[in-house]
Amino acid sequence: MKEYNQLCVWPGTVVGEDQIKDFEDHFKNQGWRVKYLEEVKTKPNVEDGKVVDGTGGRNDLFFYIHDDDIGKFAVPRLGMGIKWWEDMVSYNDNSHLYTEKILNKYKIKW
Repeated sequence: MKEYNQLCVWPGTVVGEDQIKDFEDHFKNQGWRVKYLEEVKTKPNVEDGKVVDGTGGRNDLFFYIHDDDIGKFAVPRLGMGIKWWEDMVSYNDNSHLYTEKILNKYKIKW
């Protein structure tokens, strides 16, 4: 796993534990090596300090992309809606969607 350092988030995506190998094989067939990590449910959105009713509970898929495949994956991932973890929580200010446990587990290394 030491060659897998770029964390990716695929919002609103369900794979399921019984489909992990199929998920990884699908990406491998496209030319990208990935390692499935986990799926997490998001917390509710917050606007002006208030929880937005009817939000939260989205299933987000977390996985790593192989270091050597980052460059060729960077553009295609955008069409799939896949985000780099850093973009998801820092640049887009979505850290409120994840628990402290998840934020601490996947601390950004600047």
